[in-house]
Amino acid sequence: MQPWEQGMELGFLDAGRLAGKIAAGEIGARELLEHFLARVERFNSKLNAIVVPDDARARARADAADRALARGERWGPLHGLPMTIKESFNVAGLPTTWGVPEWRDSIAGADALYVQRLRSAGAVIFGKTNVPWMLQDFQSYNEIYGTTGNPWDVARTPGGSSGGSAAALAAGLTGLESGSDIGGSIRNPAHFCGVYGHKPTWGILPTEGHALADNITMPDISVVGPLARSAEDLRLVLDLVAGPGTLAAPGWRLDLPEPAKARLADYRVALWADDAMSEVDRPVLERLHALAEALGRAGATVDETARPAFEPRDYHALYIKLLRAVTSARQVEADFERAVREAEALDPAEESYRAWLLRGSTLRHRAWLPLDEARDRLRLVWREFFREHDLLLCPVTASAAFPHDHHPERMERLLTVNGRQVPYLDQLFWAGLPAVCYLPSTVAPVGPGADGLPVGVQIVGPEFADRTTIDFARLIADVIGGFVPPPGYDTESG
Repeated sequence: MQPWEQGMELGFLDAGRLAGKIAAGEIGARELLEHFLARVERFNSKLNAIVVPDDARARARADAADRALARGERWGPLHGLPMTIKESFNVAGLPTTWGVPEWRDSIAGADALYVQRLRSAGAVIFGKTNVPWMLQDFQSYNEIYGTTGNPWDVARTPGGSSGGSAAALAAGLTGLESGSDIGGSIRNPAHFCGVYGHKPTWGILPTEGHALADNITMPDISVVGPLARSAEDLRLVLDLVAGPGTLAAPGWRLDLPEPAKARLADYRVALWADDAMSEVDRPVLERLHALAEALGRAGATVDETARPAFEPRDYHALYIKLLRAVTSARQVEADFERAVREAEALDPAEESYRAWLLRGSTLRHRAWLPLDEARDRLRLVWREFFREHDLLLCPVTASAAFPHDHHPERMERLLTVNGRQVPYLDQLFWAGLPAVCYLPSTVAPVGPGADGLPVGVQIVGPEFADRTTIDFARLIADVIGGFVPPPGYDTESG
């Protein structure tokens, strides 16, 4: 136990420790479930993080877990652990709507493969957490379930699209969570709520059962992955869930390398703290520089000028086009046809975000192929960069959690950064750095900014170095702290 964890109450302990208490007989699975359900009853009404309860089935499974343990049977490392999961994952018998009103009555017939693997490890799933409409926002609100607040300030967003997941974790309403990420949807909520999140290397965790229309093809860029209150929990879930999906299972096995370095002093890291493509707010910058100073004191080599050999604007344009190409599958036909007409009417010289979006969402396959080739060449650029630097540290987004803004058109929204208003979608720049080239990225809390809101750092590594980025997140907790519960969610509050 680290010094910053001393005195942390049961609802805020990490999943590994909670599962250990069940295994040791210190608490029963049903008893722990009731503890979390009581916290949900007390605190969820003001947060609206858990939006689909499944109490009865969870109680039955928790009772079964206790009976199994009594006869010497342990289902796995998560035996009896109460947890929730993002609404967009299929859980048999529960709605999967992605926040879309037309899918309000869409009930999953089977668990997502990711959920199956969690259950096989012993998890007790007692509910689902909120998302934005179609998973397409840095906030979590929709017409079905309403708006989720940030536990640090309910007037602010918890992030999106896994905002309910991160909010529930931060407030101590659940033992473990999982989300999905194509544009920061795991990383952004982890940063805003002060918890841990991991966007894995693309393709190493199965997405079957987390898809529109039950598609089984893994979408480009999009991944699923864990959110938790410790880096150790991220590693635990990674090891339990990572591996091939149904189609690939007969022919390949995943062999992720272990971290090659055991101490912070052994690491060579680059810090990319700010960029003209997405200016970073001062409270966030201050925490990133505080982390760099702490790493230096611990003996790590920190290079604040190293950058991969590409032009940031060109790189970001590629990301937006490839991102919008894959998310175009979510468009109804009428919206797609309208986008085609608008794209055809663009001035060929226009290079605005709107132009990138329209061109990307209407790409013909022939036009997509050279973009994919450009991406693969950039993957090689990253590989060269990581020969000289073990990891890249950078912001998750431009600012800490911002006030709710439900203006219907995202491209017209603005954020305040260093006293200036900037385009809402600028923060996709930091999400795209690892995403478009399939790199793993772990987000770890690095303390509150001067405004008192949580700040996370994005730890980016080479493809398949997932265990290394997670382990680095574990190590930095020793020098800058880890998860800290938000005020007002202890057992005396509410």
